[in-house]
Amino acid sequence: MTKWLMFCTFCAASWMTLSQPVLAFDLNGHWATDASLCDKIFVKEGNGGSFAPNSDQFGGGFIVEGNKVRGQASSCSIKLRKEDGTSIHLIASCATDIMVSNVQFSAKILDENTIVRVFPEMGDDISMRYSRCPN
Repeated sequence: MTKWLMFCTFCAASWMTLSQPVLAFDLNGHWATDASLCDKIFVKEGNGGSFAPNSDQFGGGFIVEGNKVRGQASSCSIKLRKEDGTSIHLIASCATDIMVSNVQFSAKILDENTIVRVFPEMGDDISMRYSRCPN
């Protein structure tokens, strides 16, 4: 009887673990190439935020709000999102002042506040690190 009880306990624990939903990485927030310069790249506006005047002089960054991504010169809508282990792959439709195009974005997740954007089409050596800015 003891073996049966242990087996049932194991089955129940396995079922509960497997039935838990897989949580997607939360990409929402303000992301900067240098976290110490977040206050020079972004400004708060109500519940959200935008880019500070002359923010491009202090580094790069982007803002993610749901399926919307804003850069310093473009606005994008995420059309496809795929997570593969510790990597995120996005395809977004982006618009600038002069054109609309599809953009592929791939990043490796280092931790909940740090990602490294990779450019697979340009080789393994090219990457850009981004840190999530504090609220």
